[in-house]
Amino acid sequence: REPTPAPTPTPSRTSTMNSLKPSEAKEDLPEVEVREEDQMLINEFGRLNSRLHELQADSAALKEKIEHLDDATTELMMGGDSVRLKLGDAFIDCSEDYATEFCEKRQERLQAQMDAITAEETTILERQKALKKALYGRFGAAINLEE
Repeated sequence: REPTPAPTPTPSRTSTMNSLKPSEAKEDLPEVEVREEDQMLINEFGRLNSRLHELQADSAALKEKIEHLDDATTELMMGGDSVRLKLGDAFIDCSEDYATEFCEKRQERLQAQMDAITAEETTILERQKALKKALYGRFGAAINLEE
């Protein structure tokens, strides 16, 4: 009967909420203590990143709606005198001028929403830039704040 070899101990990987340890590929980096205020900044960055993705999705949807309204306005200019305007599930008979005016006003409202989204995106990106500067300054390569 052969003796069984003793199991080799494996390095344990303990994770604590109070320290940020770089990946094994970056072993030469020191372990940095994560303070409460650091964690708050990291959480803020994450919330801003989530909001930015929501805004980008909203922006894409608004762009598509604006393009459809622009196409509808172009079609109305080439159309006849009477058109049917779809509002919700119903169609309403109206003049070409009324339908064109309706589409243009709707485009203006959507463009105003688009401008507000763009302004908020700019604000978020500026704040994220400041957070990146602070967090990379404290943690260096031990933290990843990219997509």
